[in-house]
Amino acid sequence: MNFNFQGTDVVPFNQIVAPTTAKSNRKPFVEANTEEVTLEFLKNKCIVPVFTKDNETTLSHQEFIDTTWNAVKNIFPNEAIEEPEVRVSHQIKGRTPDAIHIPVKDLQEHQKTTYYERMAFIIRIPSITETINGNTLALTVGGVRALNTENLYNKKTYEKFKIFIGFQNMVCCNLCVSTDGFKDELKAMSAIDLEDKILQLFTSYNMHRHIHSMEQLTEYTLTESQFAQLIGKSRLYNFLPKKEKILLPELLLTDGHLTTVAKDYYQDESFCKDESGDINLWNFYNLLTGSNKSSYVDTFLDRGVNAFHFAEGVSHALNDRSSKHAWFIQ
Repeated sequence: MNFNFQGTDVVPFNQIVAPTTAKSNRKPFVEANTEEVTLEFLKNKCIVPVFTKDNETTLSHQEFIDTTWNAVKNIFPNEAIEEPEVRVSHQIKGRTPDAIHIPVKDLQEHQKTTYYERMAFIIRIPSITETINGNTLALTVGGVRALNTENLYNKKTYEKFKIFIGFQNMVCCNLCVSTDGFKDELKAMSAIDLEDKILQLFTSYNMHRHIHSMEQLTEYTLTESQFAQLIGKSRLYNFLPKKEKILLPELLLTDGHLTTVAKDYYQDESFCKDESGDINLWNFYNLLTGSNKSSYVDTFLDRGVNAFHFAEGVSHALNDRSSKHAWFIQ
């Protein structure tokens, strides 16, 4: 399992300089209705759901994180690896059998149970970095688990996970994910099976191609008129008749996301338009990924990958008006 890091800054572990912003003060990589928790909290305070027909346990959130963390240490044994940043949503509350008839206000802590239906995490590797348009990007891996996609009322079967390897823009903590660094439905029966498939994704990821594709976005610019046309057409896209929509490239961002992009075109401190109203596609891409932070945990990775392809497609359309993405700017 070999990675070629030529052309990317690889800093020895003992030379890593702590970020100027403390981890606790960083912007979250996803917001929506999530809250940050620690891995220790998941391990010590949350119960593990089971498949009801055979009482077999699910692969828990903490087991998913630990398995990915082990895979990262396996692939990058000499790099600086941060502890996971974990965010959860959709809390499922319960109580122990002895507390069935106790009023809520009288429940003691040991009589309460909880777990979270959805969980997302990232693990940064800050010793592997790249700079694009003055923004430092750190290699990052992570994943999503959404128990609402599992049939817990049946017997244990293959469980589904989302996993990625890509970069995080440390200016805004937006995730930059491409198709070859993303697996939208990784199925596994055990932690060993899960780790093996995670390693397969990591070793097949072409980091330099991803970086090159993102660097190319800096070479293209939208005028104010083109940006306004793109936002307007993107809003129309969501209401197109099915037979017309199917002929166009997929756009997963909603009206809410597009409203945020339009607002940040004027107001974002790092990625807004320039004085003439132009915006390069790297900044536009970061407006897309910034708006994606408002997505729910179980959809934000898919939308993040789609945002990259959409920005890349727009760059092709600026050169080739026969491109399918040209519909958005014509």
